[in-house]
Amino acid sequence: MELNICYDIEHSHSTKRIEHEMWPLDPIDPKNAKFPCCLVWNPLPVVSWLAPFIGHVGICREDGVVLDFSGSYLINVDDFAFGPVARYLELDRRQCCFPPNLSAHTCKNGYRHSEYGTAITWDDALQSSLRYFESKSHNLFTCNCHSFVANCLNRLGYGGSMSWNMVNVGAMILLKGHWVDFWSIIRSFLPFVVVVCLGVLVVGWPFLLGLLSFSLLLIWWFLLGTYLVRNLLEEC
Repeated sequence: MELNICYDIEHSHSTKRIEHEMWPLDPIDPKNAKFPCCLVWNPLPVVSWLAPFIGHVGICREDGVVLDFSGSYLINVDDFAFGPVARYLELDRRQCCFPPNLSAHTCKNGYRHSEYGTAITWDDALQSSLRYFESKSHNLFTCNCHSFVANCLNRLGYGGSMSWNMVNVGAMILLKGHWVDFWSIIRSFLPFVVVVCLGVLVVGWPFLLGLLSFSLLLIWWFLLGTYLVRNLLEEC
């Protein structure tokens, strides 16, 4: 009984300390490209022209600065690749696991989370992932910006999960993300519409079949690499 009481007191103090560190965030400010604790997205040249559901993603620090993995051994800081943010998704720091010790995990993956790498604040997790990816070679199909964001979310234990990967990161911002403004929608889809119109005009309706095949091939690759061939795309 006494041991349980001591544990409850220690856990309560730890929780209060962590909550105290979650100072209020500044509001989202698209004009100055500040998106505190958000996932951000913008279209990729050429790739998004053919498959508009695929784009470039990044994750933001508590001060709103964007971090993104845009090239081999390169993490951009406050310089989002391929243009301004088009879509964003605000995340809740209270859904993260910031354990000061093994007994204070709020996620269900205590030992696994500790081995993977934990953090005591949001920015601490992002900084750890930044250092890890500074030694990684970038390529579109196996180690990309989605890999970096998934690594950050796994270090955060976001939503109590350590199963973040390219597919569910992309799906989350695609399904739940908010457009910055109407121009962002135009900028994201207009090239695709132009390519489709030119393709049908020049090649004919078989162009649409080829475009559909390209999209399905991309989806098949990422699903295969993520869920069937374990760790092919997750640990780059």
